[in-house]
Amino acid sequence: MPAETFEFQVQARQLLQLMIHSVYSNKDVFLRELVSNASDALDKLRLEALRDDTLDSDTSDLHIAIEVDKDARTLTVRDNGIGMSYEEVGRLIGTIANSGTAEFLRELREAKDAAGAEGLIGQFGVGFYSGFMVADEMTLVTRRAGETQGTRWSSRGEGTYTLDTVEDAPQGTAVTLHLKPADPENQLHDYVSPWKIREIVKRYSDFITWPIRMVPDKGEGDSEPEPETLNSMKALWARSREEVSDEEYHELYKHISHDWRAPLETVRFQAEGTFEYQALLFLPEHAPHDLFTEGHRRGLQLYVKRVLIMDDCEALLPPYLRFVKGVVDAQDLSLNVSREILQQDRHIRMIQRRLTKKVLSSLKSMRAADAQRYAGFWREFGAVLKEGLVTDADNREAILDVASFASTHDEEPTTLQQYVERMKDGQDDIYFMTGESRQAVESSPHLEAFRARGIEVLLLSDPVDEVWADAVGEFQGKRLRSVAKGEAGLGAEDGDSAEGEREQRNEEYAGLLGWMKEQLEEDVKDVRLSSRLTVSPACVVSDDHDLTPALENMYRAMGQEVPRSKRILELNPDHQLVKGLNQAYKQSEDRTGLVGTAELLHGLAVLAEGGRPKDPGAFVKLVADRLERAL
Repeated sequence: MPAETFEFQVQARQLLQLMIHSVYSNKDVFLRELVSNASDALDKLRLEALRDDTLDSDTSDLHIAIEVDKDARTLTVRDNGIGMSYEEVGRLIGTIANSGTAEFLRELREAKDAAGAEGLIGQFGVGFYSGFMVADEMTLVTRRAGETQGTRWSSRGEGTYTLDTVEDAPQGTAVTLHLKPADPENQLHDYVSPWKIREIVKRYSDFITWPIRMVPDKGEGDSEPEPETLNSMKALWARSREEVSDEEYHELYKHISHDWRAPLETVRFQAEGTFEYQALLFLPEHAPHDLFTEGHRRGLQLYVKRVLIMDDCEALLPPYLRFVKGVVDAQDLSLNVSREILQQDRHIRMIQRRLTKKVLSSLKSMRAADAQRYAGFWREFGAVLKEGLVTDADNREAILDVASFASTHDEEPTTLQQYVERMKDGQDDIYFMTGESRQAVESSPHLEAFRARGIEVLLLSDPVDEVWADAVGEFQGKRLRSVAKGEAGLGAEDGDSAEGEREQRNEEYAGLLGWMKEQLEEDVKDVRLSSRLTVSPACVVSDDHDLTPALENMYRAMGQEVPRSKRILELNPDHQLVKGLNQAYKQSEDRTGLVGTAELLHGLAVLAEGGRPKDPGAFVKLVADRLERAL
């Protein structure tokens, strides 16, 4: 097959130009990326060989080789791993991070400094192309294990790349960088220097479990130079804490997470007894861009006796801890265990229970030790952690212990324990309200009476908040109660109307309430006077056991059909608009002209909680008509 030339997509060309004209302060990132990719290829071959006994592949000496040629100024990173087919090269290499390029470029533009931009390279799977920071041209030769034909890919990063087949390619992948001319004034970036290669590998890749061998220049004479193994290949989780530096832990985290920023917290765990295993877990500082997308890859690396058998074992942690990265090394599992078997394995279930408790206890310790540091973690991962309040009843109390919530008490988040300690005398419930944002919730009319009486309300604005509050139900015997559902339940205070006076007011408005219920019967189930409003004329609330509109929309977005619930319209009897409407109702025999005002009150109430009138066009016309009359 003759070589074919293809054009990169527009965003891909932008990315290549970024790499070619890179201003990153640390260009060493290219080599750790290529070594990391090679290590992944070796892991994949080992896994494939375990699963497929018929795979025609050589696994006798899996390793990574780094070769330099000073005269030609080339550097080659070679592995004898899984390799790629012609189609895979075109799909995975030619399209350049087809799932993340746009997002990568957007975040890159928003990065505040070069270090922040550099940290995005691995995260978006574009590490291969970082080679263009130091090379004028890149060539990749690969052959997939079990196949006979290889593939060559090459590009100068100028908008096109070529693909052709080769007949004599060895198993695995070799990436050759044709390095840019040497800078005589800056030898720190001379990547054909053996000392520079040693420095980078020792710093970033010492923990990789496969040998990384440097093959130096042949030099004078015909003798072949001896390859030099550059990494120690020591599993960090098997060494004592005193033997491992924080930097080594951080580099392992960067290797397995592709974050390239240091983790927020490192968690070690060792289980001994009848079933032994070791775990080394990392809590990231920043949430990945795809944390809430369906295709997000999660799970820990699972080793059995130092042999990697699964790269993303989802069974080791529950989905609400999907942001946790790390390694688990067990002693008594089968090497060819499948994902389906793992999900049913009692040892795996035991590991998940223990690791979950360990992570949650580590979060509790972090919050107690450094509230500001923990607040940063909660901003990034609080929304996903709260999913556990719905799905993990066994650990619900532990999650509530580390959960923080916005509140009307202060700008800073609060815990439920702190809320309970501040509750007013005679207050039996923990009040909350959900909405799209803190600002939207704070401006809701539902909070007016609570604010007037100094009663604290939790302000919940994550989508999961619509679900977990009902699932949890209570905390320390205090019921969690939405201020937008049911009666306000505030009771009477000094200065409020006496019971008889309230009954008299209900009688005074009884006619209007009944008439409005008839006029708005398509949209509301009841109309009543409100004890939660002090400023606004009206609001809409749900019954205690009804779904909120936001929850109805959430279910519909997931493809579940739910019946539309009618709401309750509450009127503020102290508002001049409501007083005037009641007076007009009593004085009119023909109340046709008042229907528009009733509809206007209902529409305003829906808008006030962030909703949308059933017929926005008709509502706008109604408002315009009322404004015209007022002029």
